[in-house]
Amino acid sequence: MSTDYYAVLGVSRDASPDEIKKAYRKLARQYHPDVNDSEDAHHKFQEIGRAFQVLSDPQKKQVHDLGGDPFAAGAGAGAGAGFGQAFTFTDIMDAFFGQTGAATRGPRPRTRRGQDALIPLRIDLGEAAFGTTRELKVDTAVLCPTCSGSGAESGSKPVTCEICHGRGEVTHTQRSFLGEVRTMRPCPHCRGFGTTIPSPCIECSGDGRVRSRRTVTVKIPGGVDTGTRVQLSGQGEVGPGGGPPGDLYVEIEVEPHEIFSRHGDDLHCTVTLPMTAAALGTTIDLPTLEGETTPLEIRAGTQSGTAMTLTARGVPRLRHAGRGDLIVQVIVETPTKIDEAQVALLRQLAEARGEERPQGQVQAAHKGVFGRLRDAFGAH
Repeated sequence: MSTDYYAVLGVSRDASPDEIKKAYRKLARQYHPDVNDSEDAHHKFQEIGRAFQVLSDPQKKQVHDLGGDPFAAGAGAGAGAGFGQAFTFTDIMDAFFGQTGAATRGPRPRTRRGQDALIPLRIDLGEAAFGTTRELKVDTAVLCPTCSGSGAESGSKPVTCEICHGRGEVTHTQRSFLGEVRTMRPCPHCRGFGTTIPSPCIECSGDGRVRSRRTVTVKIPGGVDTGTRVQLSGQGEVGPGGGPPGDLYVEIEVEPHEIFSRHGDDLHCTVTLPMTAAALGTTIDLPTLEGETTPLEIRAGTQSGTAMTLTARGVPRLRHAGRGDLIVQVIVETPTKIDEAQVALLRQLAEARGEERPQGQVQAAHKGVFGRLRDAFGAH
């Protein structure tokens, strides 16, 4: 009794070609010896292959439907008889990955897009905040001036490969338990291009591009920070065969500033004042990132550690309107060296304020969120 190949694939007798192929792919993935090491996997995989070979071939399928042996001598001869016929590698790959992409077959193009390029650029905080323009020297691949990207000497041109006849690939046949397995490989003579260049350009050796140093102008927008990348479209590497260039990326690194530290769009600095100025109050000229000064009013009685905010005096926001703030922390400096006259004056001040022998205020240290949680759980 002949094998019921419909039952082998688990499909009905009126299954469509797509349903047959789908069932074959599923079972082939399940029983392929590379993924299934059970004792009957090898036999099952061969049986699945025979079933698909029959049901995917109209002539063999007709013989099978009529109760005949599709592998008998003369049966379905139009498609080749017996399981020993050539079984393409594409059929196997289809079983695991679906359609292998016939559109990708054929010669690969000589002309391809170039790679992107990345160069670092160090700028100061003022340039990062308000933007700047720089001239940069870059070494990249550019279009060959001799052959204009063709890769061939003047008066010559690429010719069809005599090995693959322009297909860009050759067939390699190997015997296996499936029969003859054919694989397609890039042609080693033309490297998959389908054409060869008998007389390559002397300048670029047939690549269509050469290395060169050139100058590019980059405009840095205001608000950039360390790690920001500025894209210059079409300023990267020219592609092989004179292909379109990639992009050039300029990665910003901002140098530390002697006065300001940056936190997002805000700027921070500290101002150190003598004790008398903090007690009596004063006005100081505070430097700004623009290179100017702005008056900063210190109110009488200002305590050490007080933070004062100057609104919209920070860094302009990148790609948004407005600016961050300038936050100034006041540090009150207690004198360490005073003469006798100054000591006398301070004693008079202490006596006038009733602070000759101050006891100070002793209280618990400020606890953060985790400290309060620890105390709460410890109380139970």
